[in-house]
Amino acid sequence: MNKDNKTVFGFETDPIVIRHYISGVQGGKVLDVSDYDGEYIRAGHVIIKNTQTGEYKPMPVTGDAYAALPANHAYVGVCVASVPKSEPFVGIMTYGEVNDVASPYGVEGIKKAFLAAVPTIRFDHD
Repeated sequence: MNKDNKTVFGFETDPIVIRHYISGVQGGKVLDVSDYDGEYIRAGHVIIKNTQTGEYKPMPVTGDAYAALPANHAYVGVCVASVPKSEPFVGIMTYGEVNDVASPYGVEGIKKAFLAAVPTIRFDHD
């Protein structure tokens, strides 16, 4: 979306995804989006890290759900605020609470593995 040549966010459920931010990756990260098909990386999107190269990426998506965790990758946290794919500079929450119902993709398929890797994130909703 564009208003006066400025990108506008806060659409749909973005403002309510991060329920409680406690801490995250200091300074954020620039994501490798070379394999990401979406137009935006939305608030609440799971972020992963390549354990061999150290690159951070948005979790792959198939349809309306997260795909399998790629080999040599680990769960790191969740994206704090939406950004366009063309400017993939994100804050990554590693400790806090995410509204699982408002998140961009269902976490049920990866929830157990994600929580084992990042036990300081809690998924909840009202």
